[in-house]
Amino acid sequence: MSEDHQNDDEREAVVEGVGKAQASRRRFLQVLGAATATAATSQADAAPWEEYFQQHYKRLTDEDKREIFARLEAEVQDKYGVSVRISDPKPLDGVEFAYALNLQACVGCRRCEYACAQENNTSRSPEMHYIRVLQMDKGSLDVERSNTTYEGAVPTPDHYYQPVQCHQCRDAPCVRACPVNATWAEPDGIVVVDYNWCIGCRYCEAACPYFARRFNYEEPTVRPSEINPDQGYLSNRLRPRGVMEKCTYCLHRTRKGLMPACLEACPTGSRKFGNLLDPNSEVRQVIETKRVYILHEDAGTNPRFYYYFG
Repeated sequence: MSEDHQNDDEREAVVEGVGKAQASRRRFLQVLGAATATAATSQADAAPWEEYFQQHYKRLTDEDKREIFARLEAEVQDKYGVSVRISDPKPLDGVEFAYALNLQACVGCRRCEYACAQENNTSRSPEMHYIRVLQMDKGSLDVERSNTTYEGAVPTPDHYYQPVQCHQCRDAPCVRACPVNATWAEPDGIVVVDYNWCIGCRYCEAACPYFARRFNYEEPTVRPSEINPDQGYLSNRLRPRGVMEKCTYCLHRTRKGLMPACLEACPTGSRKFGNLLDPNSEVRQVIETKRVYILHEDAGTNPRFYYYFG
């Protein structure tokens, strides 16, 4: 595919995303007009109003958050019959989270990928995963020739495996690309999304060199029995159609002293996670003593996700 043709495809995708966002706003105005005409005052009729005029996350007061969390919890109870708890854990002082992954130890089992989906309430239909596991030819670092749909027993003797997810970049192109400031980096390094502020334009998706952002083209589907009730407002709460979402290093867990779900699911100990500012942390030791490889280093994103050998 030529570069010009690829750019045309990307521009068409962006236009499509913006069009959907504008159409959504038009639908809201139609609903608002109908509600005004009929003087509807029920809580169900008020929900669209509250969602569309909700302030940006950074401008919400504690009282605002309590009301929003209560509304979202009630919506899940009504729709799925499941009681959930939505929290908003704050970044910890003196903490900068980072991830390191041992390419020699990973066996490509994809347990991290499916543990992530279960933990983060990602859609099962259409299926959405934050982690992609690349099957790579031994001796090659060319991710463009990798295989993400491999099947059968793993590992195979001619391949190694490279899981890829959000790299929580210090110079994140997705943050710069967002026209409405719906995504930003928190003080602990985690890049988050305000799902209620996102307009679904997909600029961030096009800007990410790691293909780490996902867009809900359709209403996400999760069975009630599969919903994780321990939810974070900026992480794994159930998301609506038409917004971007991504890995957040399981901030609803890690800011409470737990490890990410993908790390706990790994059977080989390939994954290391911790505070980069702590010289005694495991992830800091890996970076200082191992042969470290940064994916797409030429993109200049300065990520907080490192691969290493041995």
